[in-house]
Amino acid sequence: MIDHTGVTVTKGSVSRAFYEKALAPLGYAVLVEIPTEYTDGRVVFGMGVAPKPDFWVTEGDTPRKNHIAFRAESRAAVDAFYQAALAAGGKDNGAPGPRPQYHQHYYGAFVLDPDGHNIEAVIHTPETA
Repeated sequence: MIDHTGVTVTKGSVSRAFYEKALAPLGYAVLVEIPTEYTDGRVVFGMGVAPKPDFWVTEGDTPRKNHIAFRAESRAAVDAFYQAALAAGGKDNGAPGPRPQYHQHYYGAFVLDPDGHNIEAVIHTPETA
């Protein structure tokens, strides 16, 4: 069972603005900010659905590219994530839609964040009427 995950980014303030907007449709918000006196001046924050952050963003040197998939509660939430992420400066990496190559009910959307991380919102249940 995964407790938390995260990404390293080159510009903490730029990434924070992106993630706050992109993940809002999924119910995510910044829940914890680590004071810079404990991080050598680097931006570090944890996001999640209250009460616990499960996605951490850390400002650092050149990051490796990661793929992170966030669970959505509906196809509409996947669509809203995609639109919010693009509006926040993300780049299209796969518009919302079915992905039957993964499994019958897979519905996801993919965007690249400001550092090129592949960020996804996905739902695995059948479409409801």
